[in-house]
Amino acid sequence: MFTGIIEGLGTLTAIRSTGRGQRLAIEADFALDQTKIGDSICVSGACLTAVRIEGRRFEVDISPETLEKTIFSNAKVGQRVNLERALRLSDRIDGHLVSGHIDGTGVIRQREPVGNAILVTIEVAGSLVRYMITKGSVAVDGISLTINTCEADAFSVSIIPHTAGLTTIGFKDRGEAVNIETDMIGKYVQRFVGQLQPPGKNQAPDAAAVDREFLIKTGFID
Repeated sequence: MFTGIIEGLGTLTAIRSTGRGQRLAIEADFALDQTKIGDSICVSGACLTAVRIEGRRFEVDISPETLEKTIFSNAKVGQRVNLERALRLSDRIDGHLVSGHIDGTGVIRQREPVGNAILVTIEVAGSLVRYMITKGSVAVDGISLTINTCEADAFSVSIIPHTAGLTTIGFKDRGEAVNIETDMIGKYVQRFVGQLQPPGKNQAPDAAAVDREFLIKTGFID
């Protein structure tokens, strides 16, 4: 489990094919004190297991499914990545609960300076937007961010100077892909309320419509 508060950056130093998967070598910008083989490290939002550690350099294996779901299918040596080690039970949760299980990818549609911040609009599939709400949480390349606005196929986030300086979102440009993990709680709620309403004639249980009338009837809102 992670918080979406990035510890620092790393550089992808090697990529090796392992059948349909890959092994990545990453050099962290910070010391990996108390990190051991088998520990989980969130790499640009994806929860990966350290299989080798030498100083600040560590290696991770990426499965075919992870390659299919994430931006790592187009990874290149020299690419910068966000890094966060797993949450400890004694830690404060400054971001939100992030599992490191990527739901899909998005593409940066626009970057617009607004005061001292940057308003970034990210285009995503409608299947991801269904789990997003204005002022809700989303993880973009593993960064815990608050959603400013939602559209049918996109959402926007405001990037403060601190976040821009510490993470890859500060230098990723229009047209670049990012990993997206939607809010874990939102997915559970959608699954729960979807099962409460009987499906229609040609409707699967998980696809049951959830509208304002249904939420009022079931007591979720007044």
